[in-house]
Amino acid sequence: MAEAGSVAERVKQQADIVRVVGEYVRLKKAGKDLSGLCPFHQEKTPSFTVSPSKQIFYCFGCHRGGDVFNFVMDMEKCEFPEAMKLVAEKCGISIPWPKESSAEGRKENQQRATLVEMHREAQAFFVKQLEGTLEGKAARAYLEDRGLDKDAMLRFGIGYAPSGGDLLLRHWKAKYPEKLLVESGLIARDQQGGKLFDRFRRRITFPIANESGKIVAFGCRALGDDQPKYLNSPESPIYSKGNVLYHLDRAKEGIRRQDFVILVEGYMDAIAVARAGISNVAASCGTSLAEQQIKLLSRFTKRVVVNYDPDAAGQSATERSLTLLLERDFEVRVLALPPLGDKKADPDLYIREKGAEEYQQRLKEAPSYVDYLISRARQMDLSTGEGKSRAVNFLLPYVQKIPNRILRSEWATRIAQQLRLEEPVLRAALSKAATERRSELKLQPELVGRTAKPVERRLIRMLAEAEGFRQELAQRLQNARLYQGLETEKIFAALVMANLAPQPVEATEVAARLEERDRRLLFEILFEEASEPTWEEALSCIEALQQRQAEQELAEVQRSIEANPAGPGLRDLLARKQELMRRLAAAR
Repeated sequence: MAEAGSVAERVKQQADIVRVVGEYVRLKKAGKDLSGLCPFHQEKTPSFTVSPSKQIFYCFGCHRGGDVFNFVMDMEKCEFPEAMKLVAEKCGISIPWPKESSAEGRKENQQRATLVEMHREAQAFFVKQLEGTLEGKAARAYLEDRGLDKDAMLRFGIGYAPSGGDLLLRHWKAKYPEKLLVESGLIARDQQGGKLFDRFRRRITFPIANESGKIVAFGCRALGDDQPKYLNSPESPIYSKGNVLYHLDRAKEGIRRQDFVILVEGYMDAIAVARAGISNVAASCGTSLAEQQIKLLSRFTKRVVVNYDPDAAGQSATERSLTLLLERDFEVRVLALPPLGDKKADPDLYIREKGAEEYQQRLKEAPSYVDYLISRARQMDLSTGEGKSRAVNFLLPYVQKIPNRILRSEWATRIAQQLRLEEPVLRAALSKAATERRSELKLQPELVGRTAKPVERRLIRMLAEAEGFRQELAQRLQNARLYQGLETEKIFAALVMANLAPQPVEATEVAARLEERDRRLLFEILFEEASEPTWEEALSCIEALQQRQAEQELAEVQRSIEANPAGPGLRDLLARKQELMRRLAAAR
């Protein structure tokens, strides 16, 4: 890889592997070598060793080893030329690079270097405006109201673009040519193509850095009612919004260490999460995740928690991002924060209102994307076959993204349980749709399922007609909420309430209060041929509903266990799982 006499060999000879590895791993002296926790696999006892004398590393746990170039290639998921360049930069080694193939190439490289320098200067200008002007004082008051103190403003490089409209332009006009000013995206030209002016005016500025930490753009929030509320730098030779994630330059070590990333929408969300002590957070800056951004993330982890805003736009962005992440074989969870009163809670607001600990707990409990999507589907009208068809077709594109047959099978089970569909028919239909790569599934009548299982129909009949014990039956059903989630829940609720009223209400009066669909079903059940009900039969039906309830709770507990909760939470879940399994086994 590094041939004798080559540039790579000279870099390797001059590089210090301890210095390079020490940026990623906390090393401690262990005799003549150094040791630490391996960055390539999870371990509690250090088995990763670095030899300063031999300039090599080796892990006795996962058996990965090599020289400084191998280490950087594995950590940064990059090829040898980039690894060599990174090692040289980290160790301050000056290396000769091949000359550009043309004058045009040299010119482009010089232009990019100048644009990076301009953004560094603009950052210093914006920070000075925030700290030392009257307008900046108003901006600081707004930021303080949003929970940011002076240290936070300095930590995240927040600044202020003044309202004058040409202060930055005057600062630069004698230094840079007009063409380069416009090319930077920081200076704009009016529609007539003549007058130049500052692109950002009366806005709080958030510097956007590339992966290596160089500022390449700004995201700016209006201080007043100016529109748009957020304005970002345009595309430029050094910035493409689909290639950059806000805060990734600061987050990448935390992402490697935790082996997952939290994706949020905006700058304030990322800042709030980072200040809550969670460093592994990045923002897509208000846009849906792009292919290149996902490819960039895959260098550091294949596990993502998506925590976008809970509004309609945020839900759409979440669903679009899920499609791309699943195609790239990411393991995805979704954190949908609950509302705070009548306010929908983004991460920034939730952390300010509820605190860092509450957010961290929500993060630990974030469900898999499967459960998130099914919960979204359940918000649709499932009272008709057409509604269930829409719900299944909402889920279908995500099912098709799953290459693993076992996972597809688990999806079918969960969809059938949650949407109350006939599982065998649904499983066959989903399999056929996935094989044929169809984006829509036409549900057959049998897929929608009968509107009430036999045990439900029998209990409804008893609640309506069993004079000897229907009040006691209603009380038992009410106490355990055994009818919750059933297709016939509204009929049960009405009959239970009627039987527990001081003056029992007849079934015909109950029917008059139901919606048309439930009313028809109730009369259909009342006119069925049936034997005389007994209390023993009622108890048997109750046991069947209790078993169903336990099976559903077991499924919920299993999903919570799969979310990898920590400490006592996991122990409680495992204990509850064992209890439910014993109960179900005894009932069989």
